[in-house]
Amino acid sequence: MREFPIPVVAFGVGSQPEEESVDYLPLPHEMTTFSLPVYNLEADPKVLEAACAVIENLRAAMQAGNDARFELLGLPANVIELINQSLGHGEVSVLIREPGNLHIQETVFAGVWRVQEFSGQGTMLRDTLHACFIPPEVQQSALSGVTGISAPPLNQGIMNAPAILNELIERSSKHQSGHNAHVINLSLLPMSPEDLQYLFEAFGTGTVSILSRGYGNCRITSTRLANVWWVQYFNSMDQIILNTIEVVDVPEVALAANEDYQESAERLSEWLGVMREQ
Repeated sequence: MREFPIPVVAFGVGSQPEEESVDYLPLPHEMTTFSLPVYNLEADPKVLEAACAVIENLRAAMQAGNDARFELLGLPANVIELINQSLGHGEVSVLIREPGNLHIQETVFAGVWRVQEFSGQGTMLRDTLHACFIPPEVQQSALSGVTGISAPPLNQGIMNAPAILNELIERSSKHQSGHNAHVINLSLLPMSPEDLQYLFEAFGTGTVSILSRGYGNCRITSTRLANVWWVQYFNSMDQIILNTIEVVDVPEVALAANEDYQESAERLSEWLGVMREQ
């Protein structure tokens, strides 16, 4: 997975040029929907059964409500390839830069994640299949941020950013795991480009980048301030439609919903039936 930028984009009252007529954005025309994966129908029966055994153990753990983890690194390459084909790629991708170098990809089954850790030389250190709402490494890395930051210099054009910064610093210091998100919707506030630049200079970029694909894209990045995230929503034309800052463990848009998690366990059962019929 390639790293993607999280741009700070001016969006809100006073941040856009005046126009004589209303310019409506084009309606999105694509949406990600669930479809069964594909796999090699000519797979060796022993390879097929080994892959099915991993998926069966995963499904059983999910139905039991357990936090299931299975290490794939020691499996034969042809078994891993078949598991890759069977689980596919889902909507959410995560890149964690510290501590370690982790690439996390949701499969087509919501709540089933592939967590791969690499050394500085690019060697894979672990390759884990993890069933959960989101791998805990995401929050752990975001918590490595500082608990206090210094305000940047006040420049001409700055209006509301200092007050927002003070509010977020206070909320971050009081946040406890499991608390509801505190969301500041920058799209609804009069924010100048200087305001947004001020906030970006204050918070900087943290260690976690998340891309959630669906009805358009949602790009999420942690900041240097613990539990504070930039969350930007784009339509299918890659035009920003919502720009927020959230104080939360992990933004909800990146999490697998409980009902989706339960449905994934059922779909894995159906998929195992398809695989074993071959």
